[in-house]
Amino acid sequence: MQIYQIYIWRHSKEFSSWSMLDEPHIHRGGYMEAEVVVLAESREDALTLLAQDGSWHVEELERIEPQVLTLDNTKIISKHVR
Repeated sequence: MQIYQIYIWRHSKEFSSWSMLDEPHIHRGGYMEAEVVVLAESREDALTLLAQDGSWHVEELERIEPQVLTLDNTKIISKHVR
């Protein structure tokens, strides 16, 4: 039986400044907030799917630790307040 996990990457530029020049840029388009959620067997598989999508900078996503959720019990999957 395959076990899948949910990988959530989220990045906000809302408070970015010139002092944060090394800040990741995870999506190929312009954005203030970007989030991607992937169901995959591993982080590597999730990043492979995102590379195939073509909209995401995988090398930048690798700099961010995703939130990882297992599907073994009930839980709140995501909360986002803007």
